[in-house]
Amino acid sequence: MRLSCGGRDLTKRCRYGSIFRTSVAGRPIVVSTDSEFNHYIVKQEGRLVELWYLDAFSKLFTMEGETKTTGLGLVHKYIRSIALNHFGADKLKEEMLPQIQEFVNKTLQTWSKQPSVEVKRASSTMIFDFTAKRFFGYDADISPVKISDKYDSILGGLMSFPLNIPGTAYHKCSKDQNEVLMFLRNVVKERMMISPEKRRGDFLDQAIGDMDNEKFLSEDFLVQMLFAGLFAAYESVSSALSLILKLLADHPSVVQELTAEHEAILKKKENPNSALTWDEYKSMTFTLQVINETLRLGNVAPGLLRKSLKDIEFKGYTIPAGWTIMLVNSALQLNPDTYKDPLAFNPWRWKVCP
Repeated sequence: MRLSCGGRDLTKRCRYGSIFRTSVAGRPIVVSTDSEFNHYIVKQEGRLVELWYLDAFSKLFTMEGETKTTGLGLVHKYIRSIALNHFGADKLKEEMLPQIQEFVNKTLQTWSKQPSVEVKRASSTMIFDFTAKRFFGYDADISPVKISDKYDSILGGLMSFPLNIPGTAYHKCSKDQNEVLMFLRNVVKERMMISPEKRRGDFLDQAIGDMDNEKFLSEDFLVQMLFAGLFAAYESVSSALSLILKLLADHPSVVQELTAEHEAILKKKENPNSALTWDEYKSMTFTLQVINETLRLGNVAPGLLRKSLKDIEFKGYTIPAGWTIMLVNSALQLNPDTYKDPLAFNPWRWKVCP
């Protein structure tokens, strides 16, 4: 099984060093697996470097102008703040944990009635529907538009050449994206017409309520923020879930210890059918070790892209202005200098010794 692209990065690292030059679609790019350089570049955002994305990605997510959803400064701070308000640890503890449990149980019951399940696609839909419900009250069972299907097509066109010609992956991707944006725009418009006292208080309602205080918030910005947020949920979490199921299938000893941990929690419950509590969730120490090890191997975010604004000098290297820089922090997770036997799935490596 190929765990990620991180292994190829390590192969090139052995051949060329921790910082090397290559090209992507004819564009010069510097790839770095050097932790010191990566840390330095991240600290130079807005001075020596700026955020950069592949052309197809930039066009789909409107990465230019006032609707730049991943901007620096106040915009980034606001998005982080509103995301934590509705998806952070406090919300998880107060209300999301039983909601997630109910949503997962319902999904597993549906899966159990099917002859087979394509895990990546099915888990993507599950995560997407739950996130969309938290964002703006989306209900996949009654919605006239199955927007998770549209995101499946959009994902397929992200790494394609941005040629908007009928028959190409990018054309279908762009068409489905426009349909999703139209759907989200209608949702935003309808919600803005509702009086504040009648709103439900979800993610979208807070963003609409903040429009009077945050000048960068507009109808277009809210649409793009919802679109990008849903995409992040659709791809990243489902990839980790798919990988963890594959790893568990290959490692019965891990399944055995996971089962023992969960059965011990069930035995302590007065009502085995009651919702999972925060204390029970926090007691799942081995479960957390499995999650950490899966994320280490999975490299859900394999690299960060930046564009140099000026010539950059570092340890004898000169990176010209205008070049793309890829910070491959994920390669550090597969580095034998950091982890013993880094390609092995070993959740016990995360065990905290007393």
